Amino acid sequence: MRQTIDLLKAHNELKIITEPLDVELEIPHLAYLEVKHKNSKALLFTNPVDRARQISYETPVLMNLFGSFSRVQLLVGDTQGIAQEVAELIKLKPPKSLKEALKIAPKMLNLRFLAPKTIKEKGLCQEVISRGAEVDLSTIPILKTWSEDGGRFITMGQCYTQSLDGSVRNLGMYRLQVYDKNHLGLHWQVHKDSVSLLEEYHKANKKMPVSIAIGGDPLYTWCATAPLPYGLFELMLYGFIRKNRAKMVRCVSNELCVPYDADFVIEGFVEPSAMREEGRFGDHTGFYTPIEPYPVLEVSAITHKKNPIYLATVVGKPPLEDKYLGFPTERIFLPLLQTTTPNLIDYYMPENGVFHNLILAKIKARFPHIAQQSMHAFWGVGQMSFVKHAIFVGENAPSLQSAEIIPYILNRFSVQNCLMSEGVCDALDHASPSFAQGGKLGLDCTREDEIESTLEFASEEQLYKILSEILRVSGEVKCVRQIYQDTRNPIVLVGIDKKESLKKAFLALEQANLESLPSADIESLQRFLRIVVIVDFAKNDLENLYMLLWRVVNNTDAKRDIKIIGKTLLLDACDKGLCDDYMREWPKETDCTREILDKLERLGLLSDFGDLESFYRTFHIDKSYDSKM
Repeated sequence: MRQTIDLLKAHNELKIITEPLDVELEIPHLAYLEVKHKNSKALLFTNPVDRARQISYETPVLMNLFGSFSRVQLLVGDTQGIAQEVAELIKLKPPKSLKEALKIAPKMLNLRFLAPKTIKEKGLCQEVISRGAEVDLSTIPILKTWSEDGGRFITMGQCYTQSLDGSVRNLGMYRLQVYDKNHLGLHWQVHKDSVSLLEEYHKANKKMPVSIAIGGDPLYTWCATAPLPYGLFELMLYGFIRKNRAKMVRCVSNELCVPYDADFVIEGFVEPSAMREEGRFGDHTGFYTPIEPYPVLEVSAITHKKNPIYLATVVGKPPLEDKYLGFPTERIFLPLLQTTTPNLIDYYMPENGVFHNLILAKIKARFPHIAQQSMHAFWGVGQMSFVKHAIFVGENAPSLQSAEIIPYILNRFSVQNCLMSEGVCDALDHASPSFAQGGKLGLDCTREDEIESTLEFASEEQLYKILSEILRVSGEVKCVRQIYQDTRNPIVLVGIDKKESLKKAFLALEQANLESLPSADIESLQRFLRIVVIVDFAKNDLENLYMLLWRVVNNTDAKRDIKIIGKTLLLDACDKGLCDDYMREWPKETDCTREILDKLERLGLLSDFGDLESFYRTFHIDKSYDSKM
């Protein structure tokens, strides 16, 4: 980490914060704002404190390390070049001549770097060792990010585990809740590889060794997030990218190995049958996840460098550091995804789509319904199986990251090309009626010639009257905005003061109940409306499309919340409750604490942000985004 700090300084990518700031909320809030700034820097907090416990930490805190594309390139490498190497490796064929063999020899020689090597001597991460009664997690400046978090959480821990026989090694990144001086909650979600490994130990009635490394080469941290297939050790990617084998050292209290140059290592064992309530936690969805039982790590040793740096991140509403961490993953794993989806050209997971909630994909539309085939391929592969909304476009489409992609999609939208499905979803998804299971929507927008354009123009005033009548059984329409009016299928945004489930209004439309809904309104729906998105008026600014997309894809379960009436798609992106037969707890959003923001401003730490109130409203930083509540 010290070398990383020097590298960041040399490239003007670091801000040093000398003001004593609290590990509870103050440090995370400043990092949360910084990553959203257009000239975002990494932040090194040299004087972290814990005022409640009257602790001044000697260990600095580093945040927003990966919080820009320039820093990702600096720390991970040439992403496009790495992706090209992966693609070439996948396509390698046995050489037919000596000339061909000599040509591919350098690529084959690079494979010698894949396997990590274990050194016999102590690592830099073991310069200071605490065991048994000496173990105390409070000596590390672990952060509490959000006011309603269940405690303090390690947020950039590299979690090392292995199978019972040691044949499978795994590296992942999970949040880790601090319960006390020597116990951590492990947020191992049901679909994760670590849970599969834990089951082996449970069947054998043995404790499972777990080690958490923090810091060291930044590439270790990125590797921990990489979605490799089960059985492939993530640090193989380190060797592939660095062209140097990862150097490992054996832990002092369990049989696992960790990077020799990590700043901190937390070692211990998990009793497979013991669970403990973990959470709440303000997660990368921008919402708090609920309190649920998860495994517990009993810490047996903590080791660290003599002058360590504590690496942390903050998650919440986009854009955040995971936007940039996800970019090399997206690029490097494209060639691998193309092996299971051969017609795939490119894909993009917008950060305000919270990755699994929305994906855009470009394919070669060689035959009818190939998009549907590709949708099923996506939903059947690894972490892509968690994707809730998938939009597929043809090879003539503009860049998936360009502004032109939306008109392209809307000019090819048709309800006939909507595929509704269901399956597994991210355990963090709150919109689904059941845990980790919900609806999925796929849109085939590859062909324009099949789309019938019969939509008539209506002003927003006309649309307000039509929708007020259609939705009146569910609530009062407060505002209507029509966007992309120059396309074949404009989107109509509706802000509603919801009183009852929108299912009532949808059902009336579906049944064309003339007593409750005049037939003229049904005719108007078909004449003037193709895509209607309904949101809570009190929580949304219909002018802020970035945050509106974030909320819509978060709040939608396709099977429950999308209704197709004739040629019109209606989408209910409102909060859900008992009136919607939603029996789970609808979560709160990750809003910053205003008192902390005001303090940071008084200390002069927000002077680079310009108009703060405008900045807060743009990114829904705190309750100031909601002027109607």
